[in-house]
Amino acid sequence: MLRGPLGQPGVKTRFAGHETFPLRRLWLRKAYDAVCEDAAAPVPNTFDKDEGIIRFGVGKNMVAAIKHWALACRIIEEDPERGVGALKATPFGDLIFDRDSGLDPFMESLATTWLLHWQIASNFERATTWYYAFNHLNAHGFDRDGIAEPIRLLCAQLDRSRASSTTIKRDVECFIRSYVAKVGAGAVDDQVETVLGELGLMREVSSRSFAFRHGPKPGLPDGIFLFALADFWARRAPEQATLAIDTLAYEPGSPGRIFKLDEDALIDRLVDIERAAKGAFLWTDSAGVRAIARRGESLPDPASFIASAYPHTKALAA
Repeated sequence: MLRGPLGQPGVKTRFAGHETFPLRRLWLRKAYDAVCEDAAAPVPNTFDKDEGIIRFGVGKNMVAAIKHWALACRIIEEDPERGVGALKATPFGDLIFDRDSGLDPFMESLATTWLLHWQIASNFERATTWYYAFNHLNAHGFDRDGIAEPIRLLCAQLDRSRASSTTIKRDVECFIRSYVAKVGAGAVDDQVETVLGELGLMREVSSRSFAFRHGPKPGLPDGIFLFALADFWARRAPEQATLAIDTLAYEPGSPGRIFKLDEDALIDRLVDIERAAKGAFLWTDSAGVRAIARRGESLPDPASFIASAYPHTKALAA
């Protein structure tokens, strides 16, 4: 059985909701604003198929996709206290998209794209294909069936018969289009609007095969890397005082996996982590065991690192 959440019985999986539309730049801003506007509504209908068409100015399938991506990116979340179907902005959504204090309300910084990639690829319950591909797919090169078939077999093993082969194949197609823009006639819209492709994490080898780009990610800000490290640590083993380099490089859900950092690239970042994290984390190499240690008795709040990835916004706020 697979290591990590995806291989655990009882864990929810999801292969639909995006209506085959990859994430687009303005959708999260629109979703965040709409949910905030409806925060006091007695009967929330933010993404109602009829109201949503008018509010967002798109078709009903795109309305569903906007909701899906806002949930998958953890910009909004369900609010059961207000009733079935009610939604609210998350603290993470406020941090990025608040009109007065948000770090990047209009998604102008590549740091935000890296951050959203982490939120999606670590979210196995709402973006199962993304989680599987980045955390469990070990092949250097792969095609669509190389992702879809193992997921189908896993769902059968875990008795999740609701995920049909057709649904999974459509999800895989949306995953690939999210990182590799279409080529040829009729593809301009995807090339302009698709957000995650800017990260260069995947490349098209041929018309049917693809590969991840492993290695250094010079465009990945230290603040986003540190957020991911602390977030992974908090989910995996918050009581541990240290994490081994192998865990950070190869464990499902780790920064090495999700950002496609090979071991050398990861170590290059970690040896200087004390400076980057302002002393919150330390590099250790004792008796040949390389690890990261936290300085305090408890882990720092992962979100506390994010602002450092937006120096221009921070300077304006000051």
